[in-house]
Amino acid sequence: MADSSAAAGSKPKPKLPIPDPVFSATPGTFAYDTMSRRVDQEILQRTFDDNKDVWETTEFKDVLERFNTLRYELQHAGDTKLALPLEPPTGCSEARRTEWEEWKQIMDPFVSKGDTWLTAPWMVAEFYVYRRLLVDVIQYWDENNRDSSGKNPGYLYDPFIKQKRAGLVSSVASAEGVLGKINNLVASDEDSIDQGTRLAASIALWGNKMDLSLWPADTKTATQDIFSAILDKATEGLLHDDSSLLVEHFEKLKAQGGGNIDIIVDNAGFELITDLSLAQYLVESGIAKCLTFQLKSHPTFVSDAMESDLLEHVNHFAELPDDQGAYPNVKLSGSKWQEYLKDGRWKCTENNFWVQGFSMWDMTEPLWSDMHERCDLAFVKGDANYRRLLGDCTWDVSEASFQDVVGHYFPCPVTALRTLKAEVGCGMEADQVERAGKLDPNWQTNGRFGVLQFGTGC
Repeated sequence: MADSSAAAGSKPKPKLPIPDPVFSATPGTFAYDTMSRRVDQEILQRTFDDNKDVWETTEFKDVLERFNTLRYELQHAGDTKLALPLEPPTGCSEARRTEWEEWKQIMDPFVSKGDTWLTAPWMVAEFYVYRRLLVDVIQYWDENNRDSSGKNPGYLYDPFIKQKRAGLVSSVASAEGVLGKINNLVASDEDSIDQGTRLAASIALWGNKMDLSLWPADTKTATQDIFSAILDKATEGLLHDDSSLLVEHFEKLKAQGGGNIDIIVDNAGFELITDLSLAQYLVESGIAKCLTFQLKSHPTFVSDAMESDLLEHVNHFAELPDDQGAYPNVKLSGSKWQEYLKDGRWKCTENNFWVQGFSMWDMTEPLWSDMHERCDLAFVKGDANYRRLLGDCTWDVSEASFQDVVGHYFPCPVTALRTLKAEVGCGMEADQVERAGKLDPNWQTNGRFGVLQFGTGC
């Protein structure tokens, strides 16, 4: 647990001077391609295709109209100025009003300047796409239509559920091999903690490669183990490895009777299964006495996981029909996971902060204080979360250390598990960066390479 002296007063920032954020206005960059093409032509088009049968009904007429308006804006991203988020309806809850005020705080500086979808910081603009889709287009939290004409068909409607469920169904065969390794781990001494930590962390790290927003799930491959080959090449793809520091931290936690560990979750589907595998290891080894999953408060980034997604994944594995006995470890782990949730060794919590465009050094309250006071380590999963750890800024990938950027301000000890899918990074050795560049010109964006980085927290 981090030193409580940092809990009072203003929140800490990175130790190093903060560079400019990444913008989306430069052709040839991944950020430009994302905001000028990929979000509309790939992600929103796929979202429409997945929901077409529902959205083209009379009931969803207004939702589809608002959706097409958002798409038009993104098709003209360089000319369309950003606007403040749609205010919540009169009489909404205090939590809903707070959510709007936080988004207004994020967007005000860029709306005031007249920024477009391309001239605003990439992280802000990309998060705002999903905020607009869920809260302004679908009106996810509005039980009734805003004109009082009846029930809102978009209330609690998840437009990404088809992809997430396909990712879950297609995960089973790969999960059997992974969970066989996890179920066979015995962490009874220092050597096994070292071995177990490296294996479980590697599984969760490379599970991040299976991002449904980049590579949609195909249920036709549900009986194929496509992850083992990825895991076999894990060492080749690792550009920084703080496993030894993580093992040392875990040995201390186990000696103290176990700690409170959080996993800041990224994607549903197979990646979430690898997070559950890591969580299983941490509880069974005695490293964690309580494991908290930090989850999204509404659907976002296509496949990011909410509590309902996690529970569906757990129950799917525990209750999987398996007359041929092909998936014994899937069913065994699923049953264990149900028990952990029932007896409190696992907990789930959702927070609006995880779906907002804030840098993580601007973590909102009471989340920051809770993690600072309670949490002995947080795993931060995935590329979007990692970008937020770095404020999506243009740090020198080799000169800026993870400890000086993230470990200096984060509210508790932190480990980032990230495969690279954006041109943002820090704390990677120069020779490893050079090696990656020679092997693959798209090394920063295609998920082939990854990092495991540890910071002490403030």
